Amino acid sequence: MKLRLGRLIKWSVALGVTLLIVAQFIPVQQTNPPVLSDIQASPAVKAVLVKACFDCHSHETVWPWYSRVAPISWWVAGHVEKGRKDLNFSRWPTFDFVTQDLLLRDIEDQVSRREMPPRSYALGHPEARLDDGERQLLLEWARAGNADESGLMY
Repeated sequence: MKLRLGRLIKWSVALGVTLLIVAQFIPVQQTNPPVLSDIQASPAVKAVLVKACFDCHSHETVWPWYSRVAPISWWVAGHVEKGRKDLNFSRWPTFDFVTQDLLLRDIEDQVSRREMPPRSYALGHPEARLDDGERQLLLEWARAGNADESGLMY
């Protein structure tokens, strides 16, 4: 019985290693399409957006080394794809004002609830963590974009 258990463990490890090696050959799309337009914001706001948001929400993603190792590569590529679909700062000027307004409300909501940047991202990217001043700067920027022509928030 002991011999069978040892063999089973050995074969399981060999199978796991083989699957990890084979997984490296499954292609994952990691692209940065051309940036045709860019968000207009003050240099301070833009700096915060670049450090905390652009990796997932722009065409300027910095793909770290681990994003090329399966199965992590699948997770990272999927995360970036979803992030770009939800909000893409590289396409910001192409959105109509209604869409921009909705996106700004969403930014305000998620930043105020500390949902962005996600903890899983900030854990591996400590430079992306927002301090209170940066968080306040983004909130003020998002709220200013949500003001109607009279300056009132809606």
